[in-house]
Amino acid sequence: MKLLAATAVTALLVSSPAAAIVGNAPAVTDGIGRSVVTIVGSRGNFCSGALIAPKLVLTAGHCVQPGVDYRIVEYDRERKPALKTVRRVAVHPGFSMQSILAHRATADVALLELAAPAPERVAAVLGVPQSPLAAGNIFTVAGIGVAIPGDGKSGGVVRAAPLVATGRPGTLQIRLVDPATQGAKPGLGGCTGDSGGPAFETQAQGPVLIGVVSWSTGPNLGDGCGGMTGVTPLTLYREWVLQTARQWGMPLGGN
Repeated sequence: MKLLAATAVTALLVSSPAAAIVGNAPAVTDGIGRSVVTIVGSRGNFCSGALIAPKLVLTAGHCVQPGVDYRIVEYDRERKPALKTVRRVAVHPGFSMQSILAHRATADVALLELAAPAPERVAAVLGVPQSPLAAGNIFTVAGIGVAIPGDGKSGGVVRAAPLVATGRPGTLQIRLVDPATQGAKPGLGGCTGDSGGPAFETQAQGPVLIGVVSWSTGPNLGDGCGGMTGVTPLTLYREWVLQTARQWGMPLGGN
């Protein structure tokens, strides 16, 4: 299992990325792609996140650590980056780095408050997976991770991949694979830098953000990317997100 936080910020900021979220997934500039943001840390790491309110970003707990300053990268029309200030960060109190490093499910969820709204982004609708949650259910993951494993220059473009649940998905973890390969061969999936990226499910009101990307494997559960993508669903953690947003003076619509 591979955590998808990355450490090639310089390459990310100066590159002109191409290719894919691994598996040649297309770039997404509209729809769900407009909620995805790039998060960079002062220790050289980068992750994905999703805007859920004008100044509120949802990401993975393992993407943010104590003692690190974080910024959001905004790109202009010429793909020139600018760093936007993160005012404060909250990690779910149930998150355990030890658990995630030991390949155990945990509350891998965090929130970032921006100092100012992200004008080029559109907030995603927050929800939980529909019931019954079963193998074969369709989800779409999105992120700014690398298209080529090990090549930080191939990251930085928002891409999305439709995947299906496998095994026994539940409230702690959803494992996703490319329906064309079933995880046995290289296919679509999250890779380095996609940690914290949103997982969407199409529901009655349209695409709903139901979880965050936490980890990946290579084919047949080997090292790397393009095999299985692990998502932490919000089923057990959505109320914490709503409560934190209210405490920060940013109640989410309808909640």
